[in-house]
Formats: sequence, structure tokens, C-alpha cells
Amino acid sequence: MEDLSKQYTKLQAELTELVRARQKLETQFQENKIVKQEFDTLDDDAKIYKLVGPVLLPQDNAEANLNVDKRIEFISSDIKRVEEKIQQRQQDLSKLQGVIMSAQSA
Repeated sequence: MEDLSKQYTKLQAELTELVRARQKLETQFQENKIVKQEFDTLDDDAKIYKLVGPVLLPQDNAEANLNVDKRIEFISSDIKRVEEKIQQRQQDLSKLQGVIMSAQSA
């Protein structure tokens, strides 16, 4: 019974970490969407700068748009992956909860 309890606690901790990771990814996703919206309002000849270390370097408009699009795509795939893990952990917790209840009633 003690092992089941430890396993349940471990799964809960994993689920909590996955939810935190999901929230962090969602924040990054929203930030990049805002950047994309800003880029969409710019003229094609607008100057865009990229912060590299302590220096602002000029960046091509098309390249900057492409980078943001790739980041959004990458973050979206990470969100999907983390959501699948969250669902799996929730299923694992549910199954383990059933096992614990059965063990307690026996």
C-alpha cells in the first residue's frame, strides 16, 4: 500500500511539472503570436533588429518573419507533445487511484 501511495505521489508531481511546462510553452506561444502580429503590420521596407547578446543587429524582414513562424510551429508541436503526456499521466493517476481504492476496501 505504501508503494502505491509513493507511486501516486510521484505521478502527481510529474503531472504538476508537465502542467508548468505547458503553461510556459503557452506563454511563449502567445508572445510569438504578438510578435507575428506586429510584423504583419510593418511595411516590407521596415527595419527589424535582433538582440544578440548586448548588441542589436539588423535583420532581414523576410528572415525575421520566417524565424517567428518556425518558432510558433516548434512551440505548437511542443505544446501538443506535452498535452499528450499530461493526458497519459492523468490516465495513469486514474488507474492507480482505482487500484488504491480496491486495495483499501480489501
